[in-house]
Amino acid sequence: MITPALTGFATAFALILAIGAQNAFVLRQGLVRRHVFWLCLLCAVSDALLITAGVLGFGAIVAVYPQFPQIMAWGGAAFLTVYGAMRFWAAWQGRYEMQLAGQSAGLWATLATGAAFTWLNPHVYLDTLGLVGAVSTQYVDVAQKTAFGIGAVSASFVFFFSLGYGARLLGPMMQSARAWRRLDVMIGVVMWALAIKLLS
Repeated sequence: MITPALTGFATAFALILAIGAQNAFVLRQGLVRRHVFWLCLLCAVSDALLITAGVLGFGAIVAVYPQFPQIMAWGGAAFLTVYGAMRFWAAWQGRYEMQLAGQSAGLWATLATGAAFTWLNPHVYLDTLGLVGAVSTQYVDVAQKTAFGIGAVSASFVFFFSLGYGARLLGPMMQSARAWRRLDVMIGVVMWALAIKLLS
């Protein structure tokens, strides 16, 4: 059972390691140190639900809708392109007073935004329902499939809490508008690179 669990962990961790809209939002909240625990918990639990659905039902979904993976890829590319453009626009405007002051929206507004980045992002579905679900199909035995799912879910918890609380280590480097601008440019580049990769 160790091998399927490690495979699940490595697969999920590798997929969520790239900076995406959801990760960038968690990183930003971690930098201002506001509502980090609840946001990380929301993202990890959401991923757990999606990963479980992918592991349990991806094969059935693809059997009924063979075009589903391609549709998700196109949807994910469109979302990443738009979000990347938003980050470039934010860098162009350079308005980072709120971030520099360590301020953020309230708890419920932060969770609502985190939920939107999670559940309205086609790339999240592509990763969890699509790619993780696809990799899980190599395990037919229920115990092995369960171990794979547990490993993948564990990766989400480890990643989001490490990102949220580890972001404060970057705090000293993020004390200027220039640093935030560079972060947004970097995120924009990654978003567009991922979009191109999905389309290819």
